[in-house]
Amino acid sequence: MDSTVPIVIAGALVGFAVGLTGMGGGALMTPIMVMVFGVNPTAAIGSDLAASVFMKPFGALVHQRAGTVRWDIVRWLLPTAVPAAFGGVFLLRALGDGDDLQQRVKYVVGTALMLAVVGMLARMWLDRRRAATDGEGGEDGEDARVPVRPAATLLIGLVGGVIVGMTSVGSGSLIIVMLMLAHPRLKANHLVGTDLVQAIPMVAAAALGHLLVGDADLGLAATLLIGAIPGVLLGSLVSSRVAGSAVRWALVVLLTGSGLSMLKASSTVILLGCLGMALLGTLTAVRDRRAAEGSSPSPSPSRPPAPALDSRALPLARDHGQKSSRS
Repeated sequence: MDSTVPIVIAGALVGFAVGLTGMGGGALMTPIMVMVFGVNPTAAIGSDLAASVFMKPFGALVHQRAGTVRWDIVRWLLPTAVPAAFGGVFLLRALGDGDDLQQRVKYVVGTALMLAVVGMLARMWLDRRRAATDGEGGEDGEDARVPVRPAATLLIGLVGGVIVGMTSVGSGSLIIVMLMLAHPRLKANHLVGTDLVQAIPMVAAAALGHLLVGDADLGLAATLLIGAIPGVLLGSLVSSRVAGSAVRWALVVLLTGSGLSMLKASSTVILLGCLGMALLGTLTAVRDRRAAEGSSPSPSPSRPPAPALDSRALPLARDHGQKSSRS
């Protein structure tokens, strides 16, 4: 059976998730290619990176036009992120070759997926904490003056680049969390815009490395892009109308199952892990709803209506007033 149409659909779904949340590109695409379509792990990584080179500029262009890219942070990320992503490809190849390599790559990708889950949970927690302490309005006046931390930013580029080059996972789910920790006063849209822009040359370097070693399947990458590009655009258009938290929790559940599967966990462990994340997301949503209801202003008590004056008393009151004026 020809798998072209299913791969296009998979690309569209992943692109939609990326446009909606800014996360989940490689973390979703690579395990889908491996577990659903039976693609070799190294070929799945290389093809996903090749597709991302053409997919990420769409989101980056939107943020550039909106002025939500911190170019000073980008300039400190790229000197380490680009060579690290390129070198990560050859570090992956140092794990071996043949079937042994493919099996080891599955474990590496599974570990990266579980790190991505931790990163997504950390990001949601940091977002909640930021909203509770500062509020969206409190950040607007300070964001432009947030100083760059060069050493921390260079280290983020190094660590993130190696992980992306080896697994294609982390350009959105891991690096953005590390940026949040290094620059906690940076606004959310600036974090996303900065991460998207720096990811373009980083992912391109990783894709080039995989092309040189023969991992990337350009035909597979092109098939993914047929669905991914309109998916990204559609997800970006509806992102303001859909509850992003619900989608992020759905991604957490999916990545948990994918990561545990790559790590060869038992069916019981995979099921318990997914159910645990789903329960955590449900409890968080219930608590957020109760907190929102508790913080909503209570309606002011209505003033009781003034007692109606009996029309029969009006003539008496008028007569009493006239008698008083005569006297």
